[in-house]
Amino acid sequence: MRSRVKRVLVPLSVLLSGVTIVVLLDATKPKPDIAIEAPRPIRVHIQAAAVATNQLTVQTNGDVRATLRSGLVAQVAGRIIEVSDEFVEGGRFLAGETLLRIEDTDYQAALNEAEARVAAAKVDLETAYADADVARQQLAGVDKPSPLALKKPQVTRAQLALEAAQSGLSLAKTNLERTKIALPYAGRLRSTSVDLGEYVGPGKVLASAFGTDRVEVRLPLTDNQLGALGVPIGYRAPSGEGLAVDLTAKVAGEQRLWTGRVERLDAAIDPETRVIYATAVVNKPYDLTEAPAQMPLAVGLFVEAAIAGRILTDTIAISSDGLRAGDRVFILDANGQLEIRAVEVIHSNTRETFLAGGIAEGEAVIISAIRNPIPGMALEPINAAPEAIVIASEPAVAD
Repeated sequence: MRSRVKRVLVPLSVLLSGVTIVVLLDATKPKPDIAIEAPRPIRVHIQAAAVATNQLTVQTNGDVRATLRSGLVAQVAGRIIEVSDEFVEGGRFLAGETLLRIEDTDYQAALNEAEARVAAAKVDLETAYADADVARQQLAGVDKPSPLALKKPQVTRAQLALEAAQSGLSLAKTNLERTKIALPYAGRLRSTSVDLGEYVGPGKVLASAFGTDRVEVRLPLTDNQLGALGVPIGYRAPSGEGLAVDLTAKVAGEQRLWTGRVERLDAAIDPETRVIYATAVVNKPYDLTEAPAQMPLAVGLFVEAAIAGRILTDTIAISSDGLRAGDRVFILDANGQLEIRAVEVIHSNTRETFLAGGIAEGEAVIISAIRNPIPGMALEPINAAPEAIVIASEPAVAD
């Protein structure tokens, strides 16, 4: 019995001794020093905010079109017997200048007949007046003579007959004048559709023309560009005024420049494109004494436009790379930590952003990307001193 107990206790004592030794060794072993390494600061590119006064410029484009466009239409029938030398594509004409003449023999005869009718009507009216005078004298002693006895209806009829004859004479003169076909404005012919000897009827379109006193350019504007101009939807400039605009195009291998004015904005937004159109006007576009390098601003030309917008005074300018989503800006503070601020944006384009407040002049604005930004995180500038922003008049193109 004792030998059996001994056989059990000896292994247990050995096991307990081993466990005790392991615990003692673990408790008395030297512990290594634990060093917690601080997170490495993120390197960022910074730029100093600056106070700026700048005039915004809006860049857009459009096609030149004539302000006046119309067809040359015959108002009387007849054979064309005379054609002006300017009755060709691109031909130049003055207001009231005869471009075509229709044979007027029939209309001259109608005028003669109308004149004869007027003369006869005048004689009839004088006769009616004389008869009325005689009747009035003869019926002087009659109590309440009738209007018919006094010849009043006869006088009225003669008067109306004369008026009708005079109207016929006026129409005959007008029809005779209409044999000379002209337009009431100076311009150029775009196309012609008749020639000498052809017979035309009333309503026949003989040519298409446009005026050259002024041309228009329809310029699409986004909401951002509209804000840069500083004028409301439906804007109408006072006579002779408007927003200055420079129009440029490459013509005959050279870059050309014309100047004009934006006189009005549409009162409605295009429902398909969601833009609003401004109309720029250039006076005397075909006057070569005013055109640059003797080149007119031709109808149909595609031009680039730079419109002078509103002036921003004493605003805070930063690089547009520094403006974050939700109108926020990342600032590197004096402790080298990230500060996130909300700002009030006045205008933003592809290069600069102009702010009404939120940051001060000279503060370091972070213009490089930061992944997972957290306020207070450590930062290190790549450039020792913040670079100064260079203010350039970048056109306010849609973002």
